[in-house]
Parts: sequence; C-alpha cells; structure tokens
Amino acid sequence: MIKNFSVLYVGNIDLDDVGSDGTPADERRYPNERLMQSMDTAGQVAGLMDELGFYALWMAEHHFQREGYETIPNLILMGTHLAGKTERLKFGCAFNIVPMWHPIRLAEDYAMADILTDGRIIFGVGRGYHSREVESFGSPVIDNDAKPRAVRGADGGHLQGVQ
Repeated sequence: MIKNFSVLYVGNIDLDDVGSDGTPADERRYPNERLMQSMDTAGQVAGLMDELGFYALWMAEHHFQREGYETIPNLILMGTHLAGKTERLKFGCAFNIVPMWHPIRLAEDYAMADILTDGRIIFGVGRGYHSREVESFGSPVIDNDAKPRAVRGADGGHLQGVQ
C-alpha cells in the first residue's frame, strides 16, 4: 500500500497568456515582482500539503527563467524557509544543478539545512539542461554523450549511478 505521496512544483507563476492564442514562451518576459509570486504559491502549496499529510514537496532549481515557469533559483533556501512554516512536510530538491555548485559548498549547505530543519530536506542533484543557466554562471554545459559511472563514498562503498 502506498503511504507517502508527494507533489512536484517547478515554480510557475499563473500564466494567463499561454496556449495556441497566447504569447510564445520566447517572447514572454515577466518582471521580478510577478516572478516572485511563485514563492508565495510554494508557501500555499506547502501549507496545504502539510495539512493534508503529504510526504514531500519536490521543487526544481532553475535560473533566469523570465518566461514565468521554473522560477525557484535556490531549493535549499526555499525548503529551509518552508520547513519553518510547516510541521511535518519534507522538501525534496529535484534537483540542484551540479555544474553550478562547488561540491563542498553544496554538501555544506545541505548539512546546514538538514540541521535547521530536523532532517526535512531531501538531497537531489542533476546535470541540468538549460545552457543559458549554466553558461551564465561560467560553468561548462554537461556533455550529452557522457557515459554513466559509479560514484563511491569515502569508505569505498557504492553510492549511486550517475550520468
């Protein structure tokens, strides 16, 4: 029996000009005030999910998305903030974009969030796919032809497969 239910919220604002008759995505540019609505929506979603007994709210890290979707740039901060406004809900990072983070800084930030939230932040990393995001940070775009490899922990034990 499934007991834990989660929701993925990617940080969209209410878009009233989409669809076949709407403004094409590459022509939409919303001001910061409008983009910040996604933060309020995340808070409302988290509150309702916590009240209803959901397990986790997953969010996606993205940068410079002026088109009005995927507007949450820091999942660790957002999850830590929302954990302070809820009682039980966990916050999953799906995902932090690896080329934009120094690995030690990312580990340190997650460790701090883990302490501050009593273990309610779920670690998640990925390679990213928007070139404008990683290039804006001066990071290389991940090679699409990269081969999967195993990642080993400090003790030599297998942690996970990555691509």
